[in-house]
Amino acid sequence: MKTDQIDIDIMRHIRDGRKSLKKIADAINLSENTVRKRLNEMIDEKVLEISGLVDPTAIPGHMVVLVGVKLSTMELVKRGADFKELKGVISVNVVTGRYDLILMVLLNEEFGLLEFYTEEVSRIKDVRSVETFVVYKSYNSKVPYIL
Repeated sequence: MKTDQIDIDIMRHIRDGRKSLKKIADAINLSENTVRKRLNEMIDEKVLEISGLVDPTAIPGHMVVLVGVKLSTMELVKRGADFKELKGVISVNVVTGRYDLILMVLLNEEFGLLEFYTEEVSRIKDVRSVETFVVYKSYNSKVPYIL
């Protein structure tokens, strides 16, 4: 699916997940049915996902960490897919530079950093090293609640 300006306009408005399709349609001068059709196409094609997001700092006992991962293989995409299945992992990015992967991980009091590394990361082969970055303060960063 190739997205166009209308799709982008719909995405901007759907950011407020409680906004009605009628209000979105009125704002961008389309019919409600057209907005609904395009929205469903974007969801079906995995261009857009609608979900509730939380501010992890607002939930007691929760925190986000970023993890840089160095691998001993060049199968970066395959290992990235392995990492995305681990408990707590919000996102996995295959990157250039010092690390091969950058993970965003949600932790809480019952599932902390030690558990993440010993119970989850230890199951992934070809991990050469990891480095953890604790997020103390974040701006414009809401995450899906996955724990």
